[in-house]
Amino acid sequence: MREEHPRIPLRKRASTWSLILLAAFFFIGCVPQEKREVVVYTALDEPFSQPVFDEFTRQTGIAVRAKFDTESTKTVGLTQAILAERARPRCDLFWNNEVVNTLRLDQAELLQAYAAKNANAFPAQYRSPQHTWHGLAARARVLLVNTELIPKEERPTTILALADPKWKARCGIAKPLAGTTATHAACLFAAWGEDRAKEYLSQVAANAKILSGNKQVALAVGSGQIAFGLTDTDDALIELSAGKPVTIVYPDQGNEEVGTLFIPNTIALVKGAPHQEDAQRLVEFLLTPKVEEMLAEGASAQIPLNPAVRNSPRVESPQTVRAMEVDFQKAAQQWDAAAEFLRDEFTTK
Repeated sequence: MREEHPRIPLRKRASTWSLILLAAFFFIGCVPQEKREVVVYTALDEPFSQPVFDEFTRQTGIAVRAKFDTESTKTVGLTQAILAERARPRCDLFWNNEVVNTLRLDQAELLQAYAAKNANAFPAQYRSPQHTWHGLAARARVLLVNTELIPKEERPTTILALADPKWKARCGIAKPLAGTTATHAACLFAAWGEDRAKEYLSQVAANAKILSGNKQVALAVGSGQIAFGLTDTDDALIELSAGKPVTIVYPDQGNEEVGTLFIPNTIALVKGAPHQEDAQRLVEFLLTPKVEEMLAEGASAQIPLNPAVRNSPRVESPQTVRAMEVDFQKAAQQWDAAAEFLRDEFTTK
């Protein structure tokens, strides 16, 4: 005889299922959700880049975990970190304050191509044809001159003055082993050729005071320790804004001269990084006019490369002064030879 099982009333069964579903939702709610974040290695100084990251997080809810560099190891330290982590990338996006070391990573095939929607707003010379890097917000390489130490009619107007014995020990330059000074040296190798670049830089090493960074050069000019120096517009503006007796000279404006070098910030996705989708969102955000406006209006007065963004009246741009024509790809290809020479000439300075 078949055993009869007691039948559970329909209402009670429904109530049981409700309890089961409620418990399931409660359990799922208690499981911590993965925090959305992007890991950025950035060579742009924290006071300038952090407000940008904060705005991105405010708009998207995606946190930015930033690793910053130090003044003495600008860019190179972060580049080496990305190279060392190539088997297991930790950095999602590299925000470099120059271009040559970004291109070195590109040559090592460590950058992920991404055709950003906003990239076409920028001149072609400031972005990769393969979409592996994007340029924005430049700084100019300028001479900062102490107006109390040098009369107006004697003020240098060319970077060649750094090698002129007339100014021996009275001018200064950052050690060209990292950052924009290293980029400038590589660009001279590309523009002038190896022989002329080596001759000039050897003369500079013997003639100028060699300081640890561009900021230190600007400080030395502002305090009168040296009469003039080669630095970046952002560091020069700090001294000018502080009321120091200085003026900014955009060098090499003559018809036969090389022109002023403008060095863009560059951003690039790292191949195989863990947060690719959110990093792509950050790329799109960084290439918006708002970000160049923030950087132009800030203390560093970064120079917009998007023609639609208004430039700060505190600085000149490639549209208002003679800009150096440079092949950044060629400069990156020259870097290994240039770096070996620069280490030999400047390491003990």
